[in-house]
Amino acid sequence: MSNSEINNIKPDQVAARFMRYVQIDTQSDPYAETFPSTEKQKNLSKLLVEELLAMGVSDAELDENGYVYATIPSNTDKKVPVICFCSHVDTSPDCSGTNVKPIVHTDYRGQDITLPDDPTVIIKYAEHPDLSAQIGHDIITASGTTLLGADDKAGVAEIMEAARIWMDNPQLKHGNIKILFTPDEEIGRGVDFVNLKKLGATFAYTMDGEKAGTIEDETFSADGVKITIHGISVHPGFAKGKMQSALKVAAKIIDSLPFDRLSPESTSEKEGFIHPTTISGTVEKATLEFIIRDHVTANLALHERELENITKNVLARFPGCTYRLEVKEQYRNMKEVLDKYPQIMQIGLEAIERAGLKAECRSIRGGTDGSRLSFMGLPCPNVFAGGHAFHGKMEWVSRQDMEAAVKTILHIANIWEERA
Repeated sequence: MSNSEINNIKPDQVAARFMRYVQIDTQSDPYAETFPSTEKQKNLSKLLVEELLAMGVSDAELDENGYVYATIPSNTDKKVPVICFCSHVDTSPDCSGTNVKPIVHTDYRGQDITLPDDPTVIIKYAEHPDLSAQIGHDIITASGTTLLGADDKAGVAEIMEAARIWMDNPQLKHGNIKILFTPDEEIGRGVDFVNLKKLGATFAYTMDGEKAGTIEDETFSADGVKITIHGISVHPGFAKGKMQSALKVAAKIIDSLPFDRLSPESTSEKEGFIHPTTISGTVEKATLEFIIRDHVTANLALHERELENITKNVLARFPGCTYRLEVKEQYRNMKEVLDKYPQIMQIGLEAIERAGLKAECRSIRGGTDGSRLSFMGLPCPNVFAGGHAFHGKMEWVSRQDMEAAVKTILHIANIWEERA
């Protein structure tokens, strides 16, 4: 099928799907010990299975761990690698996802967007440079009291719309296509229990990126660090020369972190950082949690050594206190895997161009399910889904960008079939 024929197909249901999905609260919980971390994530996953079955995708199912698996059967005689498209259903714990009210701002003209349920929340044109490419587009936001959920319900809606188009248009040639929707990506557990043998894919693409036209083959490598401080607790009325507060030690460790380097506030592009995320405790015991990030995996150990040296220097002033530092691997830079399979990125970039966009290969200051999937044996770059200003009340997405993402998905599958 020609490029123009695919581009003439109208993904006219993607925005409606998206606005339906974001109204279902799927916020994940980093402190839960269950999987998925919140049962409510399955409410959306159950709906997705129902909609896939209604389309005629006969093997769509939700497993006990909250994963949705489905297959769009091949309609070609060629032997085509099995391609998976993946997105996550959960939204960030950083901002409420309860009672999301999506609003469409039609024919955007470059104005600031004031959100009606909290007029202090203003998406300012000057502060969101990507809005300059949205003139004439329909911009979807939340109402001002919640996040929107474009991360990653935009990706979910785009894959679902592509599934509908494949089922309705058998002239679109493709091999076996696998669909995977995961829970708990926002808390780093998204693929903990995914069954890759059951999935049966050769290569994959997550639809979880940002700016239209971009595809990402490089992420941070990531560790988590937990420092536990043991202090000396004494009644404050009799504490002179005796008490050594674990909470004060923890505060001094944070205060000793570099500010003009190695912090999210002072780094960009491929610069790494040490970032405290949680502090809790009492005089007797306090806990600090950090995320350590760098595009060069070997640098993680350097950052962790610097953090430990800071801790030792602080503890030298509190001779009665002790500490324990624990490092947990979270994910690794997927470029280490993707560089071994250049055709994945080549086809992704060509598909974006065929969809009428200028293709751009980027690195991301973060991670996706694709990072871990790649190291689990399923090479998986990250394609734009169109959302912006993730994890907060100013999150927004363009209807036209979501439609372009659907066409990109269709082109990816079509090019793999052409090249087989």
